[in-house]
Amino acid sequence: MNPEDRVREHFAASISVKREAADLLAAHIVRAAALITGVLLENGKLLACGNGGSAGDAQHFAAEMLNRFEMERPGLPAIALTSNSSTLTAIANDYSYAEVFSKQIRALGQPGDLLVAISTSGQSANVNLAIETAHERGMRVVALSGRDGGALAGLLDGNDVELRVPSDNTARVQETHLLIIHCLCDLIDRTLLGPAT
Repeated sequence: MNPEDRVREHFAASISVKREAADLLAAHIVRAAALITGVLLENGKLLACGNGGSAGDAQHFAAEMLNRFEMERPGLPAIALTSNSSTLTAIANDYSYAEVFSKQIRALGQPGDLLVAISTSGQSANVNLAIETAHERGMRVVALSGRDGGALAGLLDGNDVELRVPSDNTARVQETHLLIIHCLCDLIDRTLLGPAT
């Protein structure tokens, strides 16, 4: 296969996963956006976490909330638990890497806040411990996952929302997670501010 055809194959695979995810997840994305908006309207804050590319997605989501998405608005309270390298390395060194998010949630999370937990496999020990800790703190969870949901899926309860991308390919899951994040940002803004003019 020549390189240009390989590129087209990647595009086609990404489009296919996104089409399937749109059919499966549209209603769940709307529910997740309503949950997040409700937390913000009740003066709660958003904490976000993930590893690797999912850490980037957590930071991307927090940036869209704190700054703005496509409409002008005041910043919304969101913290990416992946951003402070001193905090992450101190916890990993003194305790374990599995606790890098949970210890931050114990310090920063309050009842009524919400955790955005991102894991392509659902098998990340530190993300799963973050979900357990969020529940202990009286927080709800919006989880972005993939594959079969992994251990993460079994940690969620009826107050949470799982947005599971129907793919076993990490790149396709991550690409779709970014689109889901943009959908959430758009719906949150439209609920808070009304349709863009």
